Amino acid sequence: MFKKTVNPLIDIKNTPRSLGFTFPAEWEKQEALWLSWPHKEASWPGKIHKIFPEYCAFVKLIAADQKVKINVNDETMKNKAIEKLTKAEVNFSNIEFFIHPTDDAWCRDHGPAFLVNPETQEKAVVDWGYNAWGNKYPPYDQDDIIPTKIADHYGYRLFEPSIIMEGGAVEFNGKGTVLTTKSCLLHKNRNPHLTKEEIELFLCEYYGQEQVLWLEEGITGDDTDGHIDDITRFVNSHTVVTAVEEDKSSPNYTILKKNLDILKTFRLADGKPLQVIELPMPAPVIYDGEQLPASYANFYIANKVVAVPVFEDKNDEKALKILQECFPDKKVVGLRSIDIIWGLGSFHCLSQQEPWVKVKGS
Repeated sequence: MFKKTVNPLIDIKNTPRSLGFTFPAEWEKQEALWLSWPHKEASWPGKIHKIFPEYCAFVKLIAADQKVKINVNDETMKNKAIEKLTKAEVNFSNIEFFIHPTDDAWCRDHGPAFLVNPETQEKAVVDWGYNAWGNKYPPYDQDDIIPTKIADHYGYRLFEPSIIMEGGAVEFNGKGTVLTTKSCLLHKNRNPHLTKEEIELFLCEYYGQEQVLWLEEGITGDDTDGHIDDITRFVNSHTVVTAVEEDKSSPNYTILKKNLDILKTFRLADGKPLQVIELPMPAPVIYDGEQLPASYANFYIANKVVAVPVFEDKNDEKALKILQECFPDKKVVGLRSIDIIWGLGSFHCLSQQEPWVKVKGS
């Protein structure tokens, strides 16, 4: 359990947690989905032109019911996006574009972390430092300032912790618990000057949480050093689904079994044990000789639907059935992700939710 301590790195009296802010669970009511329009060919080498039908199908699904806000580099990119979205028959009444130049499309990691103060209904943004997963894919200067641009646009309060963090590295239950992996957040390419305890302090103080639970490694092919959103996701405040591999010859078998065993030992901030539901893995998805990080866990939870990546695999329907049972009040929809996954991420990696708050006087 997290304990508040004096630390010269943090002004403990002026952090989001001390001011009453918290990071809501993804299934809580959303104002919008944020995206950064894909344009970096190096992220989908030789294949970027093929991803847009899958990408636009995702936008169409979410925009049917809620706002989708899209960062684009300029008017030319905006017009290209409109052309592709029009072809997909997207509901444009829920689409809004922002001229916010980006380096890449992975909005989960470079986009704003939106916080809410439940008492005042104030919204705030955390602008963590961003270094493209350990300086793997420069340049990333434009991505790094996206949260500040969005906070400035709306006049939201802005917090800047000045350490490296990515949205795909953390998972929340909405009741004080954040789940992450050691392989990612303790990697020397992120914050080598910080201890595990100091990282926990930053997570709790700037996301407004009570405890940090640590898993070990992520899946094969994940170039982020092991993001949690490819392996284990909260589906309600006391339950996770976690990826498991049945094939003992797979490099993921031991990794995921170890994480499963660890999950079964966890207790949440309220002292209750964590409930664990197993989610199958698809058969390996190979492209250009490389095993890709295909996982059903990289789903996005919207207001009325859950968008799940599927891979034309025998386990697609099994995974969708499990997730539908986890979200009885939402429609679980499988969306083809065979081309998108060549970018080493899927729908959750591409997206970031903005929580809804009650408008004053309403």
